[in-house]
Amino acid sequence: MMSAHFARSHRHEALDRLTDRRLLRELAYVDGHWTASEAAGSFEVTDPATGATVAFVAALDAGQTTQAIDAASRALPAWRAALPQERARALRKWFELIIAAREDLALLMTLEQGKPLKESRGEIDYAASFIEWYAEEAKRLNAESVSSHLPGAEMIVWREPLGVVGVATPWNFPSAMLTRKAAAALAAGCTIVAHPSSETPLSALALAELGERAGLPAGVFNVVTGNAATIVGRMCEDPRIRAMSFTGSTEIGRLIAAQSAPTMKRLVMELGGHAPLIVFADADIDKAVRMAVAAKFATSGQDCLAANRIYVQRPVYERFCTAFAKRVEALRTGSGLTDQTDIGPLMHERAIKKVEEQVADALAHGARCLTGGKRHPAGPLFYQPTLLADVSDDALIMREETFGPVAAVASFDSEEEIVARANATEYGLVAYVVTENGARQMRMGRALDYGMIAINRVKITGAPIPFGGVKQSGIGREGSRHGLEAFTDLKYLCLDVA
Repeated sequence: MMSAHFARSHRHEALDRLTDRRLLRELAYVDGHWTASEAAGSFEVTDPATGATVAFVAALDAGQTTQAIDAASRALPAWRAALPQERARALRKWFELIIAAREDLALLMTLEQGKPLKESRGEIDYAASFIEWYAEEAKRLNAESVSSHLPGAEMIVWREPLGVVGVATPWNFPSAMLTRKAAAALAAGCTIVAHPSSETPLSALALAELGERAGLPAGVFNVVTGNAATIVGRMCEDPRIRAMSFTGSTEIGRLIAAQSAPTMKRLVMELGGHAPLIVFADADIDKAVRMAVAAKFATSGQDCLAANRIYVQRPVYERFCTAFAKRVEALRTGSGLTDQTDIGPLMHERAIKKVEEQVADALAHGARCLTGGKRHPAGPLFYQPTLLADVSDDALIMREETFGPVAAVASFDSEEEIVARANATEYGLVAYVVTENGARQMRMGRALDYGMIAINRVKITGAPIPFGGVKQSGIGREGSRHGLEAFTDLKYLCLDVA
């Protein structure tokens, strides 16, 4: 039964721009049915740019989470037994429907997350690319023969679907983080119970609507909305969930790992980042500044790949800072619904306060504020694009993830020095290097303790590459054939043919 909340009219006028209102779903999706809970009620989804209500979404409880796991378990035998081509066809249809609904999906994402529409459109393309990629990879889970070391024996190894997969996704990339996980698991023959962030559930529910239209069978793809501790905790403790795939903070990743330990689940985790961007004196400074803007200020800085620490070699340090400050000052802040916007709102008040704390701490440690440095008049969740120079390595912003539109710059002298400083963190997701020296490019690629290294460019991600980090930045890889392998078990068959 639908609670009273769902009967309320929506107040956000931008919803009138949707061409397909069925993509705005407020109920959870379990076993092929749109589901609510009178007991758990609903929660409000608001536009962070204005505070206006976008939707009231069903909050499910632990019992209904169990029902979703039941449904995924029932659907598993038929889905894993389906021919790879059948799974591929369903995924391909899902991809085509997402591309066709690109504008509506981007609008929903901007309304619930705040990022500029141009970035939301880019994320929809990115999200769809994983489904397209794994629709093809579904047909390539080949068996392999093994040269026998035993007389009279033949040996075969093949991959089998792991089982039911639990998925928990964050608010900063509400579509792409879901498809990157789900497409791989579905292609492998697994079924899904997904929990999107309660701050951005609409993108996941719209994907479920399109998945249903694409012909995903009931129970194969379930979306359970509501309280994360209740829902994800239930998934972690259920032994039928064979893997937990999570993107989010390292702190929450540790908690999920601990809760999953009693049932020995497979873990695939993309956790925090604290990326350095290192500019050497031989770099093209204009290119370096463009890279710094792109690497720091995309998604208003709310990105685990964001360049948190920008290091510039001393001979070009002041020149870089001057040029960078001009570019930062030119960034346009406002509602993501305006195509001209570069910087949208932060997700919540906690993010604003964290940015304020880091900026104040950096200034107390001797940093210079070259531009910005305070809240923006566009609204309570907006912060000015900010550039801090001469930031001490002891400052909080150089030791913690920022998740906001604040760039911190410091100088360095030698290659050996900067490798040590860049590696002096528990994180190891991505590092950026700007240098025209080919030998140095290779040396830095080897020396930096990160899962991904970007040389003279920012955009490096995509469906074909293994995305992930080392140290406290995660476990396993997503994307590429390796992302599919994470949701399979190897089975070894030894036949006596003597």
